[in-house]
Amino acid sequence: MTYLAPIHPVSTPVLPANLVNRTPETDAPLTHVELFGLPVVSASTPHVVNQLLMPGRNSRVAFLNAHCANVMARDTTYADSLQTADMILPDGIGVELAARMRGKSIAENLNGTDFTPALLQAAADRGLSVFLFGGQPGVADEAATALCHRIPGLRIAGTRNGFDGAANSSAAIAAINASRADIVLVAMGVPRQDVWLAKNARLLDARITLGVGALFDFLAGRVQRAPGIVRRAKCEWIWRLAMEPRRMAGRYLVGNFTFLARAAKDAIIRADRVNATRRALDITIAGSALLALAPVLPVVFAAIKLDSRGPVFFRQDRIGKDGKTFSMFKFRTMRTDMADPRAAVMHQKVAQGVRLKSRTDPRITRVGQILRRWSIDELPQIVNVLRGEMSIVGPRPVLPQEYAAFPKRAMGRFAVKPGLTGIWQVSGRADIGFDKMIEMDLAYAASRTALLDLLLIFMTFKAVVAGRGAY
Repeated sequence: MTYLAPIHPVSTPVLPANLVNRTPETDAPLTHVELFGLPVVSASTPHVVNQLLMPGRNSRVAFLNAHCANVMARDTTYADSLQTADMILPDGIGVELAARMRGKSIAENLNGTDFTPALLQAAADRGLSVFLFGGQPGVADEAATALCHRIPGLRIAGTRNGFDGAANSSAAIAAINASRADIVLVAMGVPRQDVWLAKNARLLDARITLGVGALFDFLAGRVQRAPGIVRRAKCEWIWRLAMEPRRMAGRYLVGNFTFLARAAKDAIIRADRVNATRRALDITIAGSALLALAPVLPVVFAAIKLDSRGPVFFRQDRIGKDGKTFSMFKFRTMRTDMADPRAAVMHQKVAQGVRLKSRTDPRITRVGQILRRWSIDELPQIVNVLRGEMSIVGPRPVLPQEYAAFPKRAMGRFAVKPGLTGIWQVSGRADIGFDKMIEMDLAYAASRTALLDLLLIFMTFKAVVAGRGAY
C-alpha cells in the first residue's frame, strides 16, 4: 500500500516543530555511556533528531532496553547487530538503572514509541518520507494512517507487512527502494528486526533505518499504551505486564531480575578494570606520603600557630566529580582577622576566567608564603584522596561560585575526580590562563591512563622545585 499524497486531517500535532531548529548544542557530537559493551547515547530528543537528519549522514538505529540486553546475552547474531549499529538509543528505566550502577546517567529515555514520532515530525518539516515495514497484515497501513493524523504533512512512501511481505527479503528491499523513502521503520520485534537491518540496511537507499518494536501496534491501536502518569513514573512495563500477563510474565518478572543481575555484574567487572588500578595507585601513594611526612607535620603545625592566630587546617567546600560538593582540606596560609579579605584582592586578578589568584594577596601569612611556594599547603588533601573524594592526579577542585560561572564547554573536566596534581599544576599553575587550563583539563579527562598519571606525578616534583605559578 503506497500513499501518493499524505492525509491532512484537521488536528493539532502533539510534537513540537522546533525539533528541526539547529543550534550549537544540537550540532555538537553526541555523548555516550558504555553499557554491556555498547555506546548508548545520552542526549536529548532534539539533539539526536538533528544529528540523524544532518545532510549526508546515513544511520542504522537500534534501541536498548532490559529485554534487548537479555536477548543479546544469549544470541550472538543479535549482539553483533547491535555492535555494528550506527546509534544505540536508551529505552526504559532498566537502562537508566544500569547506567547508575556504572556511576553514570542517561540524559533522556529515548524509547522508540516516543522518539520515532518526534523524528518523523522533524522529517515532515523537512519534506522527508517514511516507509513502514512490519507488523501483522493491515497493521502498518493503520499505523501509517494514524501517523498522518498525528503529523500533518508527513509523507508516507509505502507500507509492507512483516509476514508474507517479509518472506522474500529481496522483494522487500526492492519495494522499499522503489518508494524512494528517506526513513525506513522496521517493526518485527527483537531480535528479528535488528538482525534483518544489520544484514540488509546497506542495500537500502534510505538515509535512516530504525528497528521500532511494537510501535506499529501502538499507533494502530492494537495495543494500548500506559496512561501518561504511568509512563512518567517509568512504570510502563508494569502496565504492559497487566495487559498481557501470559506473554509478558517471562520478559518482565524473570527478565527484569536477570537484567539487573547482569547489569550489576557488568558494572563491577568494568569498574574493576577501569578504576581499580588508579584507586590502588591513589591509596598507595597517599598512604606512603602520609607515613613519610609524619615526622615533618608537627613542625608545620607549630609554624602555622606561631605565625598567626587561627586554626592549623583550612576546610572549604569544593566541587568535585560530577559536580558533587565535598570538604577539601589544606594547611591554613591566610590571616583570619581581615574584615573583608576577599574584597581586598578583587582588583588584583591575574588569571582570565573565573579563577581568582593574586601575586600580592594581603591575606597570605609569612609562613603561608613558604607553604604555598613548596605546595606544602596542599598536603592535607591526602586525606581527601584516602576518602575517595579526590585522586592524586586530576583537575583542581573549584569553589561552588566558580563552578556556577564555568562555561558549558568546561563541564567535561568534572567527569573525573579532582586531583592533588595534574597537567595544569605541572605546566605553570596560576601563570596559566583560564581557557588554557580548561583545555588541559578536558584533554586529561578524555585521555587519562595510569601511565599518564605516573608521568604527571613524576613531573610534579620538578614543578614544585621550579615554583612557577606557585602563589
